[in-house]
Amino acid sequence: MATVSLAASTLLFTSSDSHLALHFLFPHSKFNASRTCLSTRIRVSSQSKTEEMQIRRCSPLLESTSLSSSGALASDEWKAVPDIWRSSAEKYGDRVALVDPYHDPPSNMTYKQLEQEILDFAEGLRMIGLKPEEKMSLFADNSCRWLVADQGIMATGAINVVRGSRSSVEELLQIYNHSESVALAVENPEFFNRIAETFCSKSAMRFVILLWGKKSCLATDRMNGMPVFSYDEVIDLGRESRRFLSASHHASKQYIYETINSDDIATLVYTSGTSGNPKGVMLTHKNLLHQIRNLWEIVPAEEGDRFLSMLPPWHAYERAGEYFIFTNGVEQMYTTVRNLKDDLQRYQPHYLISVPLVYETLYSGIQKQISRSPTGRRIVALTLIRVSLAYMGFKRICEGQCLTRNQKQPSYLISLFDCLWARIVSAMLWPLHMLAKKLVYSKIHSTIAISKAGISGGGSLPMHVDQFFEAIGVKVQNGYGLTESSPVIAARRRTCNVLGSVGHPLKHTEFKIVDFDTDEVLPPGSKGIVKVRGPQVMKGYYQNPWATKQALDEDGWLNTGDIGWIAPQHSRGRSRQCGGVVVLEGRAKDTIVLSTGENVEPLELEDAALRSTLIQQIVVFGQDQRRLGAIIIPNKEEVLTAAKTLSIVDADASELSKEKMTGLIYEELKKWTSECSFQIGPILLVDEPFTIDSGLMTPTMKIRRDRVVAKYKEEVANLYK
Repeated sequence: MATVSLAASTLLFTSSDSHLALHFLFPHSKFNASRTCLSTRIRVSSQSKTEEMQIRRCSPLLESTSLSSSGALASDEWKAVPDIWRSSAEKYGDRVALVDPYHDPPSNMTYKQLEQEILDFAEGLRMIGLKPEEKMSLFADNSCRWLVADQGIMATGAINVVRGSRSSVEELLQIYNHSESVALAVENPEFFNRIAETFCSKSAMRFVILLWGKKSCLATDRMNGMPVFSYDEVIDLGRESRRFLSASHHASKQYIYETINSDDIATLVYTSGTSGNPKGVMLTHKNLLHQIRNLWEIVPAEEGDRFLSMLPPWHAYERAGEYFIFTNGVEQMYTTVRNLKDDLQRYQPHYLISVPLVYETLYSGIQKQISRSPTGRRIVALTLIRVSLAYMGFKRICEGQCLTRNQKQPSYLISLFDCLWARIVSAMLWPLHMLAKKLVYSKIHSTIAISKAGISGGGSLPMHVDQFFEAIGVKVQNGYGLTESSPVIAARRRTCNVLGSVGHPLKHTEFKIVDFDTDEVLPPGSKGIVKVRGPQVMKGYYQNPWATKQALDEDGWLNTGDIGWIAPQHSRGRSRQCGGVVVLEGRAKDTIVLSTGENVEPLELEDAALRSTLIQQIVVFGQDQRRLGAIIIPNKEEVLTAAKTLSIVDADASELSKEKMTGLIYEELKKWTSECSFQIGPILLVDEPFTIDSGLMTPTMKIRRDRVVAKYKEEVANLYK
C-alpha cells in the first residue's frame, strides 16, 4: 500500500501515480496539474514505513498556531519581520490595509486578508521547493503583490534579493548570480521576456513566479521546460496545503519545525552603485524590526491615517516605512509618478513618504503655476511668499531653531535682545502671512493635500525647497539613512523640525564625527566624516569581506562616507533647540579637489543652481582643474519663455540658438550661485537628460556623476583648452 507524504523542498516523485496523489491532496486546486507535478514536492513511496522528515522554518508569532501544535517554541512578541502581520490582523482585522488601483486586477485588502495572503504565499513557496536560508530574487515594482511576495519569502525563512524592473539586464543578472539565488519572482511576462534569454543561458533557476499578467504572454521558446507559476497559482497551492495540514494531524508530524531567529538574514539589498558594482547589503530581521519599533517618534501614525506610496519598494527607505505604517492600522494607497498629482487630491493623504526629487517637482510645479498667472496675481503671490519666508525666518529665531557651528553661546543680554527683536518683526509680518495663507496657500494646500507631513529621505533636500514648504505651511520632515543602516538613523521630529538639518538620531543610535585623516573624534560643530552605530546597522556585505571591513570597524561603527557635523548644545539664544541635530554637507567621495588645493562640495552649487526654473539637471566637475565647470540639461521651454521676456528673441520665435541659450543659462547660473563659496566657470549644455534607462542615474534617482563626466569627457576637456 502506497503512502503519501508532503514536504517543502526539492522536486521529487517516485511513483507513476503522482497525478493521482496530487489530486488526492488538492482535489479543488485550479492550477495546472502537470506543471505542478514537476515543481511540487510530493513524495510517493511504495514502502509503507518510508517517511522523510523535512525542516519548516516559521515566523514565531505569524505561524504560532502551527508551531504550538508541533511542540516548537512559539512567541507572543516580534522575533521576525513577518510577525507584525499577526499583530496587525488581530488589532485592525477588517480595516482596509491597502488599495492598489493601477494594476490588473485592482486590489483592496483588509488587514486580515493581507495576513492570510502572506501565509498562503509562504506555504505555496514551500510547496514549489523553496527551502529555509535559500535566496530568492524578487525583481518587481511597487504593488500589493510585491509586499505579499516579499513577506511570503521571509516567512519561509528564506532570504529575498530585491531589485526593480527598470534595472539593466546585466545588472540584474549580476545580482542574481552573485547572491546565489535559486529562483525568481518577476513583475510580469513582458519583463521576464526581456531578461529570459540572458537568464536562461547564464543562470540556474528552479522556478519563476509572475506577480502580474498571464503565462500565455511568455515567450515559451526561451523557457527550456522551466516551471513557471502565476501569483494566483502559488496562492491557491499554499491555501490548499494549509487546509490539508490543519485537517491532518499526521501530515504536520512529518515536519521538524524551527523558528526564524532575529539575527537571521531577512533580505539582501544591493546598493545603487553610483560607482562600481552594487554590493549586497545583508539586513537581518533585527535590523528591520528596529525601524518598525522606533519610527513612530518621527511619524506618529494613527489608525485610519492615509499614506500614499510611490517609491520603489526595494528601496530600504520605502520598505522600512511600509513595514512600520502597517503596524499602526493605516490605509496605504499605491500610486505612480504619472498619477501622483491626481492622487494627492483624490486620497488627501495624511503623510507622503518620498525622496527630495518629488518635493522639488511639487515646488517647481507650484512656481510654474504662479509664473503663468496674470501679472497682478503673480506679483501679489510672490510678494506674499517673500513675506512668509521672512516671517518664518524670524519665527525660527524666537523658537531657537537656527543652526550654528559655534560652540560659544551668546551672552544673556544679546540673546534677550535678539529674541525680542525677532518677536517684534514677526508680529509685524504675521497679518500679511495670515493673508497669504487665505489668498495663496489655501489653493496650494488643496492641490498638494498632505494634511500632516511629507517625509523626505534618500537624498539631500535643497534648502530653498525646505524653506518654501515651511513658509506655505506644509510640514516636510527631512531624514537621513543608508541601505547599510536599514535605513533610518536620524530624522527631524514634528516638534523639532530644524531646517537645514536631518534631525536628531533615532533611538538606540549613536553618532560621532571623526577627522578625515586621523579618525580622531571631533567636538560638536566640527566638520568631518559621519560614523554611526546601532541595532539597525547591517551584518555586512554578502560575499565581500574586504568591503565589509572598509565600512564596519571592530566596534560596530559604520563609516557612512558622508561629511557632516553635530550642532553644539546651547541653553540660550537662537540655537538653543538645535543641540545634537545632525547636519550633512555632502559625500566625501564627491569632493572636488582643484589644482589650487581647495576642496569643493559640489552639492552646494548644484542645489543653488537648481533653484532656477531654466535648469533641469546639473553636474559640477573640475577635479585637478583651476576652475569648476558644469554639465547642464536646460529646461528648453522655460529658457525660450525667458528669452522672449528679455527680448533676446522675437515673441513668435519657436527655438533659441545654442549660443544664446548658453549665454542665458550662464547668467542664470551666476545669479543663483552668487552666494556660494565657489563659482562655476565653463558650462556644457547637453540635450539628453540623465535617466535610469541611460545608466546615468541610479534606480534610486541619484545622478551617477562619474558616468556623466566620463560620457562627456572630450567635450569637458575642450572646455578647459
